[in-house]
Amino acid sequence: MDERTLNELKPGEAAHVVTLDPRHPLRRRLLELGFVRGARVSVVRRAPLGDPVEVRVNGTDLALRAADLRGIRVRA
Repeated sequence: MDERTLNELKPGEAAHVVTLDPRHPLRRRLLELGFVRGARVSVVRRAPLGDPVEVRVNGTDLALRAADLRGIRVRA
């Protein structure tokens, strides 16, 4: 399987969360928002300059900074 960071997904691509960086400054909040192991997450779209990124997790759309997505490992 192809494992990479959530930031590397293109709009329209989906994957499942593998792990969250334990040192991520927003780790607790991201877990509360549903970025738990096995959760399906997809990239909806990116802002014209690439930041922020709209992602969908558990049916909820969120806008997150690209830097925050680098701490989320996913598998297609």
